[in-house]
Amino acid sequence: MDFCLSSVIRNAKQILKLQSVDISRNQSDVPRGHFAVYVGDIERKRFVVPISYLNHPSFQDLLHQAEEEFGFDHPMGVLSIPCKEETFVDLASRLNHL
Repeated sequence: MDFCLSSVIRNAKQILKLQSVDISRNQSDVPRGHFAVYVGDIERKRFVVPISYLNHPSFQDLLHQAEEEFGFDHPMGVLSIPCKEETFVDLASRLNHL
């Protein structure tokens, strides 16, 4: 079971083009029709995801959690989602298969 789960997570990370957090990075590396989010409670990882995710209720729930924790005026100036990386990867994997 662990092998299967780790394989799913590894594939989802490749699909999402997981990149290390680098806040100073230029936004031009985000393709048209996508946006960057930073995921994690303490150590944040950067994901580039399709805009279509915004239409899914599960993703909207994560955005609501981010609003409750950070509000709309976030000091980092980036969209941060306060959940475990594994939770986000699992959700993104499911959304990619819809």
